[in-house]
Amino acid sequence: MGKFKAFLERKKVDMTWKAYFVDALGAMALGLFASLLIGTIFQTLGDKTGVEAFATIAKYAKAATGAAIAVAIAYKLRCEGLVLFSAIAVGIAGNELGGPMGAYVAVIVAIELGKMVYKETQVDILVTPAVVIISGVLMAYAVGAPINKVMTALGIFIENATQMQPFLMGIVVSVVIGAVLTLPISSAAICLAIGLGGLAGGAATAGCCAQMIGFAVLSFRENRWGGLVAQGLGTSMLQMGNIVKNPRIWIPALLTSAITGPLATCVFHLENIPIGSGMGTCGLVGPIGIYTSWVNGITEGTREAITYMDWIGMGLICFVLPAVLCWLFGLILRKIGWIKEGDLKIEC
Repeated sequence: MGKFKAFLERKKVDMTWKAYFVDALGAMALGLFASLLIGTIFQTLGDKTGVEAFATIAKYAKAATGAAIAVAIAYKLRCEGLVLFSAIAVGIAGNELGGPMGAYVAVIVAIELGKMVYKETQVDILVTPAVVIISGVLMAYAVGAPINKVMTALGIFIENATQMQPFLMGIVVSVVIGAVLTLPISSAAICLAIGLGGLAGGAATAGCCAQMIGFAVLSFRENRWGGLVAQGLGTSMLQMGNIVKNPRIWIPALLTSAITGPLATCVFHLENIPIGSGMGTCGLVGPIGIYTSWVNGITEGTREAITYMDWIGMGLICFVLPAVLCWLFGLILRKIGWIKEGDLKIEC
């Protein structure tokens, strides 16, 4: 057992929860950002402007989704050489057979096996690509479709539940997805994997915005403008170290998401597409996703036009209410001593 453990360490195979469900999932989100997400943005630009170049960019960016996921995960899990390059084919197969989660599972299995055989034989140039591609494609065939069905069913269940109970589910989805966004786990990857769109997607966006804009404003006195931009347009995950030290600093953002979630579902009826649901204001992808859902609704005939109330709802849920409510809750917690000066200081 000791020899095998030493072998895994030498091969940089880290079979831990953090490696697979924090590092790899986060890397998968980066791969999605660099392909499907940016492709979706350009598709929206193309649809609204009629510029063919945007549509062409979107087409190729989206087509690279599986490959981008594979490279991102392989890079994060410290793959090199033939293992990393061979993983590209696995990512493409996994994405086609099982969506992003199919690619995620197939790539992890393939690259870990590939790392074990890498440079262990005299014919490495044949053995390593063969092991990576064969194991990965077989895994994609075996689990891709079932995983995709389970993820899709879960997303449909949450969306239907939100339609039936918009107030309660608005709170649950907003708080949970918002919390996941701040944790070292990818909320964007999870929302896309289960296809979380519609009203549930709007609630998820509300929760994510509550965390990002909320923490940005709440910590302004400590972090000033740099922290405002880093958290408001970047990620509230920057506060994770401070949350570990003092979990009470998380209360204002969680309370805010519990309020904005049901407002998004019951009052403004905000919807989002899966790729934007778990992003919040990161690069303004969440609001862009809401706008894209409006455009899709007009195209599909489910809505007649984009109204001024739509814009007001987006502005309030994504920016104004998170800033005001989180600041107010934070002010109360500072007065009672639950949040002290310096508790929200980050390095940015």
